[in-house]
Amino acid sequence: MFRWLYWLLMLRSILCEVQAQDENRVVFLPGAFQNISVTANETVQAVATGIPTEVAFATVQFHTQRHNVTLSYSTTPVFGLSSTAVDTGILLPLLPGQTSFTLFLLSADGSTVTGTGVTLPFSSTDPVPGGCNIEFNLNVDPNVYLRYNLFETTIQFAPANLGYERGSTPPSCDTSTGTDTRWRLQYDVYQYFLPENDLSERSLFRGVQAVADVEGMTENAKLIRTLSSTEMSTVMFSSIPGQGVIYAVIVRDPVLDTLASYVPVHTYGCSFTSKLDGCQTLGKITTKVFFTITGLAGLFICFFGHRFFKCELFCMGFSFSAFFFFVLITRTTGLDYDIRLAVSAVIGVVGGVLLVMSWWRFGSIMACVVVVGLMLGFLVASTVLFTLLGDLDVFRRSNAVFWVTFCSIMIIFPIFFMRWPREGNITTCGVIGAYAVVLAMNTYIYTSLSYITLNILKRFLNNNFSAAFTDIPFQAIDYIMITVWVVLGAAGVVLQLYRERTRPFFPPSPYLMWLQERERRKTNVLDPSHHFPPLPNRLLARARQLTRRMEPAGEHTPLLL
Repeated sequence: MFRWLYWLLMLRSILCEVQAQDENRVVFLPGAFQNISVTANETVQAVATGIPTEVAFATVQFHTQRHNVTLSYSTTPVFGLSSTAVDTGILLPLLPGQTSFTLFLLSADGSTVTGTGVTLPFSSTDPVPGGCNIEFNLNVDPNVYLRYNLFETTIQFAPANLGYERGSTPPSCDTSTGTDTRWRLQYDVYQYFLPENDLSERSLFRGVQAVADVEGMTENAKLIRTLSSTEMSTVMFSSIPGQGVIYAVIVRDPVLDTLASYVPVHTYGCSFTSKLDGCQTLGKITTKVFFTITGLAGLFICFFGHRFFKCELFCMGFSFSAFFFFVLITRTTGLDYDIRLAVSAVIGVVGGVLLVMSWWRFGSIMACVVVVGLMLGFLVASTVLFTLLGDLDVFRRSNAVFWVTFCSIMIIFPIFFMRWPREGNITTCGVIGAYAVVLAMNTYIYTSLSYITLNILKRFLNNNFSAAFTDIPFQAIDYIMITVWVVLGAAGVVLQLYRERTRPFFPPSPYLMWLQERERRKTNVLDPSHHFPPLPNRLLARARQLTRRMEPAGEHTPLLL
């Protein structure tokens, strides 16, 4: 019955022209969005009219992109009677016969604020979002509170209460836990991704309007998790700096089959006010330089890695050592990011040189192939757990299960490489080299594929990251990057297999070749090199030639009479 009434109101808002903002007063119709501009030191009167008598309560929500706005019951904000945020809302229980109400909008930081707002009506059978709030400042708080850092984004909301008629007393929240209390309510958490590489207000407002109400959330957003009333009303997600995300919560009454929505909240995982590493200048110069060089090296390894075996070993050793020590330095020190990156790069160079020298000195192909296989296994395991498989509860609730699964996938590849070392090495060159190119492109054009390895890095660095959902948007640019990765990898593997089909499996160790050559010189007296003087004697003779006075040209033997 109420859904029919809701769509009637929506039709009315479409057919009727929404009143424009008039000076310091703006009028809302139920379900109709209204764009509002709040200038500095100005109070805008928000009037909601045309509310049917069947509506028991209504929420007013207002969204801006970056500036805080205050939504208040009075012209002067009072703690407990106002809410300040970029995504803010207030719930108003209606009195019998009430068809309108008034709230006030103010700029919280003294700047001009542009945003979009809407009033959503709910019936007496719908749950009351935030109706059992005991943590936040509003008595009834329908807001979703968000905080983020480099690793995770956390949302939190107040428990809801059962619906009630106008003018009646709200049901008690915690007197019992029976099926006739608020403990029967369930909470659906939704996630909606804004277009990639789009930080505009227009994109945000379009997204907010798409998921502001119950119908929009269920149709356009992705259901991430359902919480019962006995669970903590807190959900963690993986942070995605530079990517706009809207989080929304629907409270559901399974007995009455009714729904109500909290106020959606958005984040970009970065700050619009930071001059060093804000949303507009996301990505440090050092990171771009580092990954640009990595991408060029990856392109070379993709097509010529097996042919130039020493270069490949250096790159693999560099990657392995730099990644390991970046994790170690980050967890054990408080150094600045640029210093950590520089130290990791230096240690990576040392690791690459050590791997090359171990092959040069000992000539063990199997030892090198094991390292190369671990690199490919790491990337494959990261890719497998980057899919929906990684969000299974068994992996989110237990780090031990996650890492055992990860390591099991990782060590499979070195075992196969011992049987087919050349084919495995060429495959690793193609796959990892192409992925390095994708990482380099990510520093200039955002793509979700970088989170294949970044999520693993976050899990290494943050002990609590296992509780976060790692869902990532897949949009047009991501499918293009997948195509680039596949095409580059396949082309590199096929080209190297074709070019190396008639050559030895692996180049011989230079040190072992030198030993064999020296032994051959000692035993083969017919070899002209056998009669060469030792190197010290040759150097001494050369020095004497440089210091000796030049003899005049001419005949040095006496003439015969």
